[in-house]
Amino acid sequence: MAEVSDVLMSVLSTIRVPRPGDRVHKDECALSFSSPETEGGLYVCMNTFLGFGSQYVDRHHARTGQRAYLHITRIRKTQKEDDNNSGSGHPPKKKPTRLAIGIEGGFDVEQDQYEEDVKVVLLPDRQEVTSEDLSSMPDVVRERVSLSMAGLMSADSVSHALQVQQWDGEVRQESRHAAELKPLDNGVKIPPSGWRCEVCDLQENLWMNLTDGKVLCGRRYFDGTGGNNHALLHFQQTGHPLAVKLGTITPDGADVYSYDEDDMVLDPKLPEHLAHFGIDMMTMEKTERTMTELEIAVNQRVGEWEVIQESGTTLRPLSGPGLTGMKNLGNSCYLNSVMQVLFTVPDFQSKYVSNIDKIFHEAPSDPTQDFKTQVAKLGYGLLSGEYSKPAPDPGDEHSTSEPRGDQVGIAPRMFKALVGRGHPEFSTNRQQDAQEFLLHFINMVERNCRSGPNPSEAFRFLVEERIVCQQSQKAKYTQRVDYILQLPVPMDQATNTEELQEAERRREEADSSAGPAPTVRAQIPFTACMAALSEPEILTDFWSSAVQSKTTATKTTRFASFPDHLVIQIKKFTFGLDWVPKKLDVSIDVPDTLDLSALRGTGQQPGEELLPEVAPPPLMTPDVEVKAPVLDDSTVSQLCEMGFPLEACRKAVYYTGNTGIDAAMNWVMGHMDDPDFSAPLVLPGCSSAPGTTPTESLSEEHLATIVSMGFSRDQATKALRATSNVLERAVDWIFSHLDDLESMEVSEGGRSAGESEGNREPPPGPRVRDGPGKYELFAFVSHMGTSTMCGHYVCHIKKDHQWVIFNDQKVCASEKPPKDLGYLYFYRRVAE
Repeated sequence: MAEVSDVLMSVLSTIRVPRPGDRVHKDECALSFSSPETEGGLYVCMNTFLGFGSQYVDRHHARTGQRAYLHITRIRKTQKEDDNNSGSGHPPKKKPTRLAIGIEGGFDVEQDQYEEDVKVVLLPDRQEVTSEDLSSMPDVVRERVSLSMAGLMSADSVSHALQVQQWDGEVRQESRHAAELKPLDNGVKIPPSGWRCEVCDLQENLWMNLTDGKVLCGRRYFDGTGGNNHALLHFQQTGHPLAVKLGTITPDGADVYSYDEDDMVLDPKLPEHLAHFGIDMMTMEKTERTMTELEIAVNQRVGEWEVIQESGTTLRPLSGPGLTGMKNLGNSCYLNSVMQVLFTVPDFQSKYVSNIDKIFHEAPSDPTQDFKTQVAKLGYGLLSGEYSKPAPDPGDEHSTSEPRGDQVGIAPRMFKALVGRGHPEFSTNRQQDAQEFLLHFINMVERNCRSGPNPSEAFRFLVEERIVCQQSQKAKYTQRVDYILQLPVPMDQATNTEELQEAERRREEADSSAGPAPTVRAQIPFTACMAALSEPEILTDFWSSAVQSKTTATKTTRFASFPDHLVIQIKKFTFGLDWVPKKLDVSIDVPDTLDLSALRGTGQQPGEELLPEVAPPPLMTPDVEVKAPVLDDSTVSQLCEMGFPLEACRKAVYYTGNTGIDAAMNWVMGHMDDPDFSAPLVLPGCSSAPGTTPTESLSEEHLATIVSMGFSRDQATKALRATSNVLERAVDWIFSHLDDLESMEVSEGGRSAGESEGNREPPPGPRVRDGPGKYELFAFVSHMGTSTMCGHYVCHIKKDHQWVIFNDQKVCASEKPPKDLGYLYFYRRVAE
C-alpha cells in the first residue's frame, strides 16, 4: 500500500474538490454512452470531472497525463429483492397517485435500484484505492482524496441538473375569475348522481359550469374518445369561464378548469359555488377519475397508442447495427425520430461516424461542448449496435414471456443539451415540432461545416419562383435555397366527402346511445396535394416595374435543382376560425416512388421579356420626416402570445393600419412564408430598422456561414449589407441576385472590380447537388396528438427492404407501416 500512497502523493495536485458551478459528468461518458451501469463502469477525471468509459479512459490519460480517476460502477438490484425489502429497509414501491416526479406520491425516480461501488483508480497500472484504504495513508493524502470523492459523489451530475428533478403537475394556480364569480340565480339544482350532458345525454366526462349550472360533456380527444366538446362550446357562446368535473368532488376538493385561462385551476370559493347549485362537498364521493389520474394513466401507457405505433399487433423486436433505440428524456421523441432518420443518410454517416477517430483525436479539452464530437458520438451509438440490447426485465430473470421490444438503447442527454443550448424551445423539456428541430439541426450543421464535407447538402435544393405581370405579361425569376418541400393539404379535395358529412351530421346530432362514433378521416389524394403545390398563386397587390403601378400577377414555384434526399412536410398544422392552432386529421396516399421531373423550372423562355429592374417609387417625399409608427400594443401582444415573432407581429399591425386582430392575423397567415417574415420592420424612406446593426459592422459568423455555402466573401458582404446584416434575408437575397453579383463594383480589400475579376474564378453560385427528380420513400416521421406542442412522435425507416418502427427505446419490425398518416416524409434519389 505504500507504493499506492506514494503515487497518490505525487498526483495530489491534480486531484480537485468540486466547487459550486463545476460541471460534473458522472453519469455518461464524454465520448460514448458508457455509464456506471454499463460493463466496465465510468471513470471520472478527478481534475476536470469529465467521465469516460473503459474504452476511452486510457486515451484521456495518454493525452493529458491525468492519472487519478474515480471509478463508479452500479449493479441493478433485482425486482424481487426490491419487493421483499431484502436488506433495504424501505417499504414496497407504491403506485403513483400524484402527477409529479421526485416527491411523495409521484413517479419514482428509481434512485435506489442500484448497488454502487466507488473507488479511485490510478492509471496506467489501474491501481485501486478504496475509502478503507485511505484510512492508513498520510493525513494530507487521506483528507484531499476523501474530500474529492465525497464532493464528486454528492455533486449533481450535469445530466441530472438538466432534467426536471422535482416536477409537480398538480401545482395549480388560483383562477383570476374565482373571487368575482357570481353564480346566476336561475333556480338550477344539481342532483348528487345520475348526471347527463344536457345536449347529447353523454353520462361520463361531465362538467358543470359554475356560473349557470349547465352540465355538459368535456372535450373530444384526438382518438375520437372523450366528450363532444359541449362544455367548451358553451363557454365560447356565454363566456362563463369555470367548470367543475362531476364525479371528482370530495370534501378535499375537485377538478376545476378555466376555459379562459386554458388550465386546471384552484377555486377557493368552490364550496360556496357548489352550494349555490345544491351540492354539499362534505357529502360527495369520487366516482370519476380525476384529470391527474387520467394523465398518470397516459404516462404509464406510453408506447401503447394504436394506429401509428402499431400497438394492435405483436411486433417482432429487432436489434443490431443501425437498430438502436433512444431513451425518451421527457418529450424528446421529436429529437429521437429525426436523428434516427438522419443517420440513415450516407452523408451523415460518412461525415461523423466513418471519421469518428479523427473527430475524437481533434476534439477540444472539453468534448462535451464540441458539436462534431457529440454528433459523432450519437451517430456511432445508433449505428454500431453496441447499445442495441434488450432492456433487462427485473420482474423475473427467467421470464419466458414474449419480448417487449424495449432496448437498453442510448440516452442522448449531452447531445440534447448541446443542440438546445440558448434556444428558447429546444433547451426545454416541452414537446416540439419535429420539422422545426430538423431545420434547427441543419442550421447547426451548416455553421459547423464551413470547411470539409457538409452533409446537409444532401437536402439542400434551389427553388425557382416565376412571377408574371398580368398586365404586361413580363416575367421575373428569382431563386432561393430550401431544405424541405412543404405540401399543402386541400381539404376540399377529399374523396370521402359523403362519409365526412355523415360523420359530421352524427356528431351534431350527438346520438350517445350508439356510443362514441368511429373516427372518420378525410381521404386526400397525394396528387391533389401536388396539384395544389404546383398551381399558380394569384398576387393581387404586386408592384410591376413594367407598368409602374400595382397590378395582378401570378407566381409559379418550381424546382431549380433536385436534391439527393428530399424531405416533404405535410402541412397538417393550421389555425381554426378562432385562430386556435389545430391539426388536420387526414389520410394521404403517399406513394413509395415519386417522379417530380415535371416540376423542374425552365428559366427564361425564348421570346419572354423580363420585368425591368426598377425599384418602386418612394411612398414619402424626402422632405417628410419619417417617424416611428404608432402601433396598437394590445394587438401586437395578442399575436405574440400566439407564438409569432415580435417583428412579424409589428409588421402585421403596421401594414393593416391598426385595424384590429382579425386583419393583422390575416396578414400574418398570408406572409408566413416570406423570407423576411421575422425581419425587423423597415419604414419607407429608411435604410434599416431601428436597432439593427450598422451595415459597416458585419457579423463574421454570418459571413462565414454564407461563404461555407459556396459564395465568395465579396458576395456575402454585399448580401449582408443589402439586408441590414440579417442572415436569413441575406441568404435569400444572394440567391435572388446571382446575376448582379457577377458585376460588383467594389470588392472587399479595396480592389477595383476589374482587378478582382481578373484575379479570381467566376462566382461559384450556390453549392447544390442536382440530378433526376425520381425518388423512393425510405423513412417517415409520424405525430400523434392535437398539435405540435403535445403528443408523441415515432419514425419508420426502411432497412434492407423491411420497414422498422423506432418508438423511442422500442425497435421492432413493422407489420403495417401507417404511411398515410405521416408528418415528414424522406425520399432518396433513385439511380438511373
